[in-house]
Amino acid sequence: MAQQTITALFDDYEDASKAVSKLEVAGIPHSDISLVSNNEGDRHASRLNHANAASDTAQKAETGAGTGASVGTLIGGATGLLTGLGLMAIPGVGPVVAAGWLVSTITGAGIGAATGGLVGALTGAGISESDAHTYHEGIRRGGTLVTVQADEIQSTLAMDILEEHGSIDVDQRAQSWRSEGWSGPALSGSQPPTATPSSGVATGVQTRPGVRAYPINPG
Repeated sequence: MAQQTITALFDDYEDASKAVSKLEVAGIPHSDISLVSNNEGDRHASRLNHANAASDTAQKAETGAGTGASVGTLIGGATGLLTGLGLMAIPGVGPVVAAGWLVSTITGAGIGAATGGLVGALTGAGISESDAHTYHEGIRRGGTLVTVQADEIQSTLAMDILEEHGSIDVDQRAQSWRSEGWSGPALSGSQPPTATPSSGVATGVQTRPGVRAYPINPG
């Protein structure tokens, strides 16, 4: 069954975290979910400390020894995605807290600094370059990006959950940024449906105002 990458951008981290928790309750594995949130001013310090403590406790219970974050906890978390939050820096964005499958792509399986960049990681997951730049800008401006990799059946469920928890209308937001002087590319959802991959627009994208689903390997 075809795999898709679902994306949703949030202004409020709490809304994003609630959506992530509901995705997990609905049966979507935390290894298929990712969250990246702006951490300017160390705004997530308390959450990061709590996540590290929870991950440490879970590791002790599981292994009987050893402490500290690892690539494994950052990618999936010991007991859930949000217990695996880790601090890293993304060029052009700045400090973020992140967890999930996207982390290993951004960092090249390292911890603390991005090696491949957020835009490259997103386009590698099927997201058009124009949309990837918009999500990059959204995080830079203080937002939180949630991404899910799922099959066609789970995709509808994931889109419903992300949308009902307050994901923003990215077309509308991008237009607002442009009026302020941002020169980012147009979103793929605003392009003609006949657009092709050679124009930088992914084919077969399912769009809603607050959430999108991209085929990972479009035919």
